[in-house]
Amino acid sequence: MLFISAARKRYTPRVMEHNKETNLVWIDLEMSGLNPKTDVILEAALIVTTGDLEILEESPSYLVHQPEEILSMMSKEVVDLHSHSGLLERLKSATLSVSDVEMALLETIKKQVAPGASPLCGNSIFSDRSFIKNYMPTLNSYLHYRHIDVSTIKELYKRWCPDGPMFEKKGTHQTLEDIRESITELEFYRRNFFKK
Repeated sequence: MLFISAARKRYTPRVMEHNKETNLVWIDLEMSGLNPKTDVILEAALIVTTGDLEILEESPSYLVHQPEEILSMMSKEVVDLHSHSGLLERLKSATLSVSDVEMALLETIKKQVAPGASPLCGNSIFSDRSFIKNYMPTLNSYLHYRHIDVSTIKELYKRWCPDGPMFEKKGTHQTLEDIRESITELEFYRRNFFKK
């Protein structure tokens, strides 16, 4: 059983076999904004890990084709963000529909994870979940309704271990890189915040 360590002793993960009931699904989306009713998914990727955060499989980073009239409605802030990351340039070659991407992601998940077994994992994952519910309902229903949100642990860590080492995020806004960083960040909190 895990519990918070006042002394911040190193966490030693137990050996966990590859298990479709305990593997974790990490998803990151890039969107045209934050409103799932009016904004759309532009890019999506996932990584499946064991419960001990060992990477089992990565999807490609899928680009979603969106009509120009949708892209032209993005705020200047979002345009600047996606220009800086290179996403707007990459989107010029996008050909997949959001349904194509949903099915490709689901195919990857089904190889490694049992239906309803994995919470959705990531950073500030509620926003991603709201878009998944709206645009990828089949994928959403395959996942458990719970979340493992690294940002929750980060907020607790800042309050309960203010003198401890801090994790430095890069936040590239590139889906696969952001997922890898979220996994690394959770490993950091496990080492510095939890013990067996």
